[in-house]
Amino acid sequence: MANSLTWYGHSALGLETGGKRLLIDPFFSGNPSAQVSAADMQADYLLVTHGHGDHIGDTVTIAARTGATVIANFEICNWLSAQGVDHTHAQHLGGGFQHPFGYLKLTLALHGSAMPDGSYGGNPAGFLLTTNDGKKVYFAGDTGLFGDMKLINEEGLDVAVLPIGDNFTMGPQDALRAVKLLAPKHVIPIHFSTWDIITQDANAWAAQVMRETGAQAHVLSPGQTFAF
Repeated sequence: MANSLTWYGHSALGLETGGKRLLIDPFFSGNPSAQVSAADMQADYLLVTHGHGDHIGDTVTIAARTGATVIANFEICNWLSAQGVDHTHAQHLGGGFQHPFGYLKLTLALHGSAMPDGSYGGNPAGFLLTTNDGKKVYFAGDTGLFGDMKLINEEGLDVAVLPIGDNFTMGPQDALRAVKLLAPKHVIPIHFSTWDIITQDANAWAAQVMRETGAQAHVLSPGQTFAF
């Protein structure tokens, strides 16, 4: 069964794999690039990379409506439980767990993670997923470039999802360097052009990636799906 990855704008993503529906950083309300609302979304699992409002987004309301399990770091899971979220699974950097949809490991991310109310959100993270059919997908989350991406390369990535917006995360040139370190088969840019401060030409970046690396770059429009 093919896996499908849908970009909903900014850093909000949907992944269907092995009959399970995942939402990553489900920011819909207040997301100017989203073409759907939080009320439209169904999920079995919600994955949250860090506590900033444009990533934790609609996690509480979607979890309450769907009964989805939220996977995040320990501090975010505790905060969500205090908001009334019934089902959470806490992990931390370097730790992996075999979930029904695959083996999920939390990776380093260079960023912050304060919660929307200012409380402590623990360490930001990326996600490295090995699906049950053996595909390797890396969601970098909000991060700057770091050399240990070369270690993630050793996993043999099928897909890498990278921010390119600059200012708050890697910009295009550092994201290009990240592709060279990670060496994925496919790469998808996110976290760009939601607001003026992170406006980037994703198509120009994708063209440069394909000139300088062996990766196939895919620029998705909000709501568009990539199958792999």
